[in-house]
Amino acid sequence: MNVLQLKKNWIYSLLLFAVISAIMALNTSDFFYKSGSAGVGIIILIILNFRKTKQPNDTWMIIGAFLFSIAGDWFMSNKLVDPMMFSKGIALFFLAHVGYLGFALLNGKIKWRFTLLILIVYLAFFVLMLYPAIGDKVLMYAALVYLLISCLTFGASIGIQGDSAYKWTYVFGIFLIVFRIRLLL
Repeated sequence: MNVLQLKKNWIYSLLLFAVISAIMALNTSDFFYKSGSAGVGIIILIILNFRKTKQPNDTWMIIGAFLFSIAGDWFMSNKLVDPMMFSKGIALFFLAHVGYLGFALLNGKIKWRFTLLILIVYLAFFVLMLYPAIGDKVLMYAALVYLLISCLTFGASIGIQGDSAYKWTYVFGIFLIVFRIRLLL
């Protein structure tokens, strides 16, 4: 087995830690597990790009997005201490989505038909489920803006060009983030 193949196998084992962390995050409120998937993502990106003298801009966008996700998870983990922590967490997740969206746009374009379809579904979800349940106007607008950028990010992920495995891995990651909205709110 050559060194490159061994390196790839080791990275796949790190993905197992990300999955375990995500499962544990659903079953506990522990910040360590909530931030684990993004943390593992940062480690994988650093390993994959360690030998490069200059990191590509899209790599830095994803690392930044993961860092904003981790910060958002910290605020969400502490939302019972201060109700504004929830809105701050959503704002940080919004910034994470800006990074995810930027990455996708650097590597493709938005698929507008898909984006409009997912947007219609999520706006119906917002109007029927979230709007009646959210009494705070700031929180309601924050949730709506987060929902909108999530749909744009998902549509842009579908439009990534290049290697099929690379694209669909990214799409699946964004899918997990977008459908996490129901768990957040």
